Amino acid sequence: MYKKILVTGGSGFIGSNFIRYFIKKHPGITIINLDCLTYNRANDNLRAVEQNPSYQFVKGDICDVPLVNEWMNQVDAVINFAAESHVDRSIVDSTPFVRSNILGTQVLLDAALKNHVQRFYQISTDEVFGSLGTKGYFTEKSTYNPQSPYSASKAAADHLVRAYHNTHKLPVLISNCSNNYGPYQYPEKVIPLFMTHLIRGKKVPLYGKGENVRDWLHVSDHCEAIDLILHKGKTGETYCIGGGCEIRNIDLTRLILSEMGFGEEMIEHVPDRKGHDLRYAIDFSKIKTELGWQPRWSFGEGLRETVQWYLSNEAWWKNKVE
Repeated sequence: MYKKILVTGGSGFIGSNFIRYFIKKHPGITIINLDCLTYNRANDNLRAVEQNPSYQFVKGDICDVPLVNEWMNQVDAVINFAAESHVDRSIVDSTPFVRSNILGTQVLLDAALKNHVQRFYQISTDEVFGSLGTKGYFTEKSTYNPQSPYSASKAAADHLVRAYHNTHKLPVLISNCSNNYGPYQYPEKVIPLFMTHLIRGKKVPLYGKGENVRDWLHVSDHCEAIDLILHKGKTGETYCIGGGCEIRNIDLTRLILSEMGFGEEMIEHVPDRKGHDLRYAIDFSKIKTELGWQPRWSFGEGLRETVQWYLSNEAWWKNKVE
């Protein structure tokens, strides 16, 4: 179906995991990775495929209209991973989030429309739905109610994608995933942050009392879901991808401490984040029923694998931490 795919933001955490997975699974399809290599992306994320004939790297900005059109003209589909994604940074300064997540998506959509791509796939997040109470789940029909500048920028991008489908009949797909974890995650996110702190003998900074709940999805499971949606998803549809693993932040912290051989004396409670959403949880029954996907990784197994990866790859993260 596809001969060449443009992957934007492919040097980031989820994008790089996806490219490594996809090239192994589909050796006959060429991946062109367009990435500007901001602070949380690195060429070493994809060192394993640099020499693979199915992979090509292009350093560039998704807001660069001529560059985006040059490469969009050569591909059959685009998967947009490119995004500023750290909520804390968006609270301090939302400008990069608006530029990359909204304007960048608009540039990509215009180029995809102009160059008649077969599929435009937007990678989104469950954070666009806002915060759940103690009950219920996000579904594809959940109302958008973003609470942070980051989630608002991602929500705006999703609305643009749907608008281009409704207005221009651009063949689009959207997926909203829960919190990812696994190898190559930049150590500003909670799991690698805590692991790299502990490896260096530092306490872990836990927001508030740690009562906030997140649904955790191993990045490998996410990659499989994206692949399946790209090839079998119905045009114009949204798919929610969840890990089926809700954990309070305090319990997550305890699991990490236990796995790494530390006690609760290594917890440092810090003031809570502004607008901190209480709970995220995804009902992924649509993708399970329609496309046959469900997560393979248990959280215990995935966390152990992730701990071992960070212990074994200090050279990758040591220059990325403060």
